[in-house]
Amino acid sequence: MRKRGPEYRWAVLGVAFFGVFGALGFGRFGYSAVLPSMQKALGLSSAAAGSLASWNLAGYTVMAAIGGVLAARLSPRRVITAGILTTALGMVITGVAGSLATASAGRFITGLGNGVVLVPSITLMAAWFKARRLGLASGVVSTGSSLALVVVGLAVPRIISAGGADGWRYAWYFFAGVTLVMAILSAVLQLDRPQRGGHRGGELVLPRSAPLALRARMPRPSLELKRIFHSRFAWHLGAIYMFYGLAFLIYFTFFQKRLTSDLGYSPKSAGYFFLLVGVAGLIGGVLWGSVSDRVGRRRTIALTLALAGTASLLFGLSRGIPSLAISAILFGSTGPVVPGLVGAACSEEFGYRLASASLGFVTVLVGLGQTIGPYLGGVLADASSSLGPTYVFSGALFLAGATGALALGNARSDASKTTQKLPALPQGRWPIR
Repeated sequence: MRKRGPEYRWAVLGVAFFGVFGALGFGRFGYSAVLPSMQKALGLSSAAAGSLASWNLAGYTVMAAIGGVLAARLSPRRVITAGILTTALGMVITGVAGSLATASAGRFITGLGNGVVLVPSITLMAAWFKARRLGLASGVVSTGSSLALVVVGLAVPRIISAGGADGWRYAWYFFAGVTLVMAILSAVLQLDRPQRGGHRGGELVLPRSAPLALRARMPRPSLELKRIFHSRFAWHLGAIYMFYGLAFLIYFTFFQKRLTSDLGYSPKSAGYFFLLVGVAGLIGGVLWGSVSDRVGRRRTIALTLALAGTASLLFGLSRGIPSLAISAILFGSTGPVVPGLVGAACSEEFGYRLASASLGFVTVLVGLGQTIGPYLGGVLADASSSLGPTYVFSGALFLAGATGALALGNARSDASKTTQKLPALPQGRWPIR
């Protein structure tokens, strides 16, 4: 097995970032750019189009908790790589779809892959980065999807235009090809933990120089899943995350359609707004991750949700380019970073071994919100013949989540505050080495 020291952490961060870029960025958020052409080709209503996003999130929800536990028990690298490969397969199926049923199956399989990529990718950072940089690392990883938005904004309108009636299919094939490359990078370059000097909060690790008799009596660490289920912090954080999930995917799912169908912008112009969201996200991961390392996860989560809510309200109530651009920048710099902040909070509260399982648990709740959100948004759009009220609804949900975050207790800054009972020493003499 390959082993690297803590200096390899930046490579681990980079590989995780690009894994999220392919699996989450293209697999989920690329759908918004393809939606208008795909919806027209398959003859889908707004509610049906929203249901495709819901199928994706249903698969995501099914695998989120399972993926977290699998990553905790098995190799995170293998789990992440398998998830990226599954995501690529789902994209191909979506691209060949000729009906709503096949497209739904493709989106569901894509969601299954998504569900085992983001959670372990974020919590893997707890093995490589100490608390003073954990927010930065987790925030950067979660904004890998923002790079996809940059690529989508530049490439997808051109792919669809060049491909004619099947242009939307070629866009899905493009997404699948890039994602497959990311899976290969993950399999070859990603590592689960450093050889030495890693941050393993909450675990008691004996050096090799410790007496053999003592090391032999050390109990194997357990996942202690009941600790998560009985945690008021986990349920409170999960509720906030669910409001975020409801609002977040509404904004992304109908972004392109709001600009083109409601406001009359061309697909090319809408692509530039997408580009703004992506570029802002790349900056926001570093910015808000660093802020959370200084002022705490609770305050930063509340602030980012409030700004995302402001962005949604602007997008639903405004028509001019300046307001829409401000909305795109605000949302791009805050929305994608929230999963990283939540992951850092889970790592601090529950420690390294429970980080993936705890984030998987709260991700089930965000998955429920994301599954319902696009469908509700589509129904509201069909009823009002406009997406404006849908975005006002999204903004209200974001602000509700921000209010809840202000009441969230601070996660422990050092998960190693948890205690672990030392094993009883064997009777008799034994050498100390």
